[in-house]
Amino acid sequence: MNTTKYEGIIPAFYACYDAEGKVAPEAVRALTKWFIDKDVKGLYVGGSSGECIYQSKEERKTVLENVMAEAKGKLTIIAHVACNNTADSQELAAHAESLGVDAIASIPPIYFHLPPYAIAKYWNDISGAAPNTDFIIYNIPQLAGVALSVPLLKEMLKNPRCIGVKNSSMPTQDIQMWRNEGAIVFNGPDEQLISGLVMGAAGGIGGTYGAMVELFINCTILGIKLCMPILAAALIAQVGMGVLMKVIPQINVFAINIELKVIIGLTLLLLLLAPFSEYLLAAENEMLLQIQRLLLEMG
Repeated sequence: MNTTKYEGIIPAFYACYDAEGKVAPEAVRALTKWFIDKDVKGLYVGGSSGECIYQSKEERKTVLENVMAEAKGKLTIIAHVACNNTADSQELAAHAESLGVDAIASIPPIYFHLPPYAIAKYWNDISGAAPNTDFIIYNIPQLAGVALSVPLLKEMLKNPRCIGVKNSSMPTQDIQMWRNEGAIVFNGPDEQLISGLVMGAAGGIGGTYGAMVELFINCTILGIKLCMPILAAALIAQVGMGVLMKVIPQINVFAINIELKVIIGLTLLLLLLAPFSEYLLAAENEMLLQIQRLLLEMG
């Protein structure tokens, strides 16, 4: 399966209304074109930033139709289709597949805290309504009231269309847990994008990306830069231990391996701390300037 289309910055698409509070198709198309010009990887349509909980099925269909009219073949489109009942969610899933989206996504059922087997059935029923489209779990326990677990993820990964998790829980180690099970993971909390990428997220889906696109694209590049020397050092250490085992077979490889990795880790920390600290401070200043400009425009 080609997963490169999911790697990078995927802004959460904003709700677009006219002066009367109705969904504005022209504004939806204009915003989609703006994102295309900003060279983002894709768009996450119908999520929290899209006010999905407050929109009707028909409004959500209208938004997605107008996004796809501009973005199809140009951006990766993930459509969040969850509703408070399975039938409406299935209808939106089938509609999304008919438009040719790359993936659909769903939060768990909210309000009642259902057991894992019921959540899995809900998700699989939605996925079954779009059998030719990738399915992504949206893990946001602080709002949904239910948290994804390893057993539930394992159950969902039995569905060949279930490919990953949009992870908006705060502990970054959750990203590593889902990756260890073979899932593609999208970092959710905007403020920890770099940490999420270092932990193995393929990309990020976030609500403030649209206001600071360039900054978050730079954060993605920084995450890669942070990972590369660490991965390179780990590879060199493993090769070195392999050579050492050949030369001195009686060596206690386990003890030395741990000590070697600790030494390499501390050395990298000392070497990279200063340059990366300067880069992060510059990125923080740029972020604050962009927020200031945005507030001035809004005022």
